[in-house]
Amino acid sequence: MLSFILILGIIILTAVFTQKIRGVTKKLEQAKLEQVQLKEQYRKYDELISKEDYKQKLDIIINSKHKEVNNLDTKQNQISSQIKSLEIKLREVEEEDFVQSFGFYESKYDFDASELYKLKLDEIRNQQKEMIKNKTAAICGTDWTVDGSKSKGKKLITNFLKLVLRAFNGECDAAVMKVKYNNINSLETRMIKAFETINKLAEANHCEITNNYLQLKLNELYLTHEFQEKKQEEREEQRRIQEQIREEQRALDEIEKARVEAEREEQRYEQALKKARQEIDRATGNDKEELQRKIEQLTQQLEKAHFDKERAISRAQLTKSGHVYIISNIGSFGENIYKIGMTRRLEPLERVKELGGASVPFPFDVHAMIFSENAPEMENLLHKYFAYRRLNKANERKEFFMVSLDEIVLAVQNISQQSMTVAAEIKFTKVAEAVEYRKTLSMAENKTN
Repeated sequence: MLSFILILGIIILTAVFTQKIRGVTKKLEQAKLEQVQLKEQYRKYDELISKEDYKQKLDIIINSKHKEVNNLDTKQNQISSQIKSLEIKLREVEEEDFVQSFGFYESKYDFDASELYKLKLDEIRNQQKEMIKNKTAAICGTDWTVDGSKSKGKKLITNFLKLVLRAFNGECDAAVMKVKYNNINSLETRMIKAFETINKLAEANHCEITNNYLQLKLNELYLTHEFQEKKQEEREEQRRIQEQIREEQRALDEIEKARVEAEREEQRYEQALKKARQEIDRATGNDKEELQRKIEQLTQQLEKAHFDKERAISRAQLTKSGHVYIISNIGSFGENIYKIGMTRRLEPLERVKELGGASVPFPFDVHAMIFSENAPEMENLLHKYFAYRRLNKANERKEFFMVSLDEIVLAVQNISQQSMTVAAEIKFTKVAEAVEYRKTLSMAENKTN
């Protein structure tokens, strides 16, 4: 019994101690876990501290980079500004090159007559001869000696300079002989290139062609070009004057022919009327009535013939009277393109028919035929009125203008109000029939369908 109690006590004590050991073990494990957690927290804190240092360093780097970016932005703005400036200059150069590719040349002398250009050319060529004579066209900057002799060295350089000038003059003369209305810029470049190339070759001997001599050669090129242009203008002006003389002669011939025909008709009607009046005295009844009607008809025809004769005589006496015509040709030139011209012919439409001949694919439409006692002045005022609307600005003798018909009507009205002597009766037809052109379009459309 005692042993049972003792064993039971030992079991109880063992259980108690086991329970305590478990509690202590649990607390120990909890402490270990807390220790691990504290270590992990400490590690994180340590890491945070390291990151804070890094952040500060990173902030410094970022601020530095921000400054670099700002500097780059400033430089970029400066470069963008320079690029824009260069683009503007590039466009100017491209435009100039584009214009030059069409042979455009801005006159440097602008004399009124070709003879003045010829005189200036002679003057420039004399200046060139004078420079060669004075040895200022090509020079040498060193006194050379040959075999110890200065005279031999001088002779050698003289011959060398002569050779250099001959080569340069040959290039320039070839350029001058080839000059046309559309190649002046390329020939100018060719002469400058020859000048630079020859001077580079002569550089080893300390020799060069002077800039003054180059400028004289370029002036000769410019003058030759302008001289030819002026000669061409004068030839065209002569052709225009001759055409005007022929046109006026045709007008006078037409007027004279109309006068002669009117006189002939007048005489014929006078004789017929005289005969009818003699016959009516002997006639009776129906015959007399018929002759009376015939006399009235002949009287009207005689009056018309007399009017036509007087008109022809009046037109012949009024040397400036004529018609200013406004015509279009949409099949040939398109919409809102009008020719404003003048004719002194008694039948002005004959002139329009000539203009619509084989040189254009379709005939012209007449929008106005304005009679004026001073037709040349009327035409000139209209041309000045629309000078900025000329289709061909290089040649003022071309009479085509890009305007609307309403603008032309307004211009004619304004000119007529300002000067009562230039215009009389004004009537416009605004619709362009363009019959053949429209038929052609219709035929082409039907063929396509």
